[in-house]
Amino acid sequence: MDLAFIIGFVLLVALLLYGMGFSTLGLFFDPQSIAITLGGVIFATVMSYPLTIWAKFPKYVSHVFKKNPYDPKKFIELIVDYSQEARRKGLLSLEERVMAEEDFFLKKSLMLIVDAIDPAKVREMLETELANLEDRHNQGAMLFEKLAGFGPAYGMIGTLIGLIKMLGNLDLNSADGATNLTKGMATALITTFYGSILANSIFMPIANKLRDNHSKEMLCKELIMEGVIAIQAGDNPKHIEEKLSAYLEEKKRSLEGGEGGGEEGGKKGKKKKGEE
Repeated sequence: MDLAFIIGFVLLVALLLYGMGFSTLGLFFDPQSIAITLGGVIFATVMSYPLTIWAKFPKYVSHVFKKNPYDPKKFIELIVDYSQEARRKGLLSLEERVMAEEDFFLKKSLMLIVDAIDPAKVREMLETELANLEDRHNQGAMLFEKLAGFGPAYGMIGTLIGLIKMLGNLDLNSADGATNLTKGMATALITTFYGSILANSIFMPIANKLRDNHSKEMLCKELIMEGVIAIQAGDNPKHIEEKLSAYLEEKKRSLEGGEGGGEEGGKKGKKKKGEE
């Protein structure tokens, strides 16, 4: 599970409850305001997207709570290992091992070069696969961004409805006129509160998390594509490792090969281990 998202969400809820005041929570509950805001947000978004995307809604939410399985270092190690085996035994020797590969994209990419597909076509097919993947992931993030965008809008609509009702029923000549005015104003503002909470505490964080997960997955898949094409070209495994490590942050690269990365850094790192 993604502890960062869960911890952040729990602390955010606790902070909001503390700010609202536990003794006055009843002031923040209004069924009509909830219906206008939440219902308006959902149904307006339903009008904006086909039901096929809504069918994936539970899947999108589940991805937010799951730990991201895409570790670029792991894929670099796998690709280098495959390249060493291909260099020793040839590409055809990879077939049996590839069939047991868990990652679908890595498996598909390696099978293309095992089947001796033209390198230009391999790149074209993999780039098409990545483009389609990006479109699918973008749909999920955009769905929650649209929900977040409608949140404040329907919060304001609810506020306007509340103000119209309040002013329409206002009787300043009555003894309770001023009291009714303040209560009506508070009720009218609750929908704006709901809209802001939905947008900034639920929908936008989910959209941002989906985009972050997508970025990590795309990085790993781009690594796989470049690595597999390099294997097909017969590149040296060491060169493949250095080429793919360039996709990582400099700090992570230095951990792999000592300070500054590369062959020289790797020798320094090995020397330090020997001294220890």
